[in-house]
Amino acid sequence: MLDPHGLYELSADLPDLDRPVLLQALTGFVDAGSAVQLAREHLLDTLDGEPIATFDVDQLLDYRSRRPPMIFVEDHWESYEAPQLTLHLLRDAGSTPLLLLTGPEPDTQWERFVAAVGALVQRLGVRLTIGLNAIPMAVPHTRPVGVTAHATRPELLGDRESWLQRVQVPASVGSLLEFRLGQRGADAMGYAAHVPHYLAQTTYPQAAEVLLASVSQSTGLLLPTDALRTAGEAVRAEVDKQVAEDEQAARLVVSLEQQYDAFLRGRQGTNLLAQTGPLPTADELGAELERYLAEQSRGDQPPTPG
Repeated sequence: MLDPHGLYELSADLPDLDRPVLLQALTGFVDAGSAVQLAREHLLDTLDGEPIATFDVDQLLDYRSRRPPMIFVEDHWESYEAPQLTLHLLRDAGSTPLLLLTGPEPDTQWERFVAAVGALVQRLGVRLTIGLNAIPMAVPHTRPVGVTAHATRPELLGDRESWLQRVQVPASVGSLLEFRLGQRGADAMGYAAHVPHYLAQTTYPQAAEVLLASVSQSTGLLLPTDALRTAGEAVRAEVDKQVAEDEQAARLVVSLEQQYDAFLRGRQGTNLLAQTGPLPTADELGAELERYLAEQSRGDQPPTPG
């Protein structure tokens, strides 16, 4: 079944989806600790499902900026890893249908792509669209992972407390999708896990676990997290070991712990940004995200703690 926007092809034989949730987990924007990647791969590995819509990436990708890998063996090309932008139909642990959008964030035609996803939301009767992100923050790995939530309606956030009034940050397709869905009255929201900035370019399963737990809490979906929890415990043990062997890293972690605890005392019951005194300004937060994205594009090596 072709899309009127000419960007995707939808399976013609779909079961009754009963107003599903759609999770958006595209690659290419901020993903500190590879938390979104871990969450996405975990869902695809642990839940039963199948692709139901495929997008025409030739219209959406700049291949020269993100060249797909190929394998050369001795005297011939053996394989080509073609990029795929796919909408998957999965079923949670209770057999409830949910949708997962995966693949590279489009380089071009953002408005057409967002309109096409919006058409899918309407055609498939999606009741809520949720975007996943993970951002580097000045928080210690020894404290619970925090999460920032945002939504097209305050009612979707429950009792989660806002910590910024106004901020300018680099745009993403996921953010634009949430914004456009809100403009047409559709429910959409997003979660951004807070990853310790000194671990932002390593894998951090704790953040992926928190993202999926937040989705479960807001939707009632039964999403498995045991494997992520186990992996997170192993990462915590390894980081603790490295910190114990590095005096500078140990001082950094102690300082962040003190700031984090002081901030929580000032915001009773809130698990947000670790800061004593004023929160970061809009310019500071925007600059931090710009710096992180620039490092990602340069392919910097993961830093060690501290």
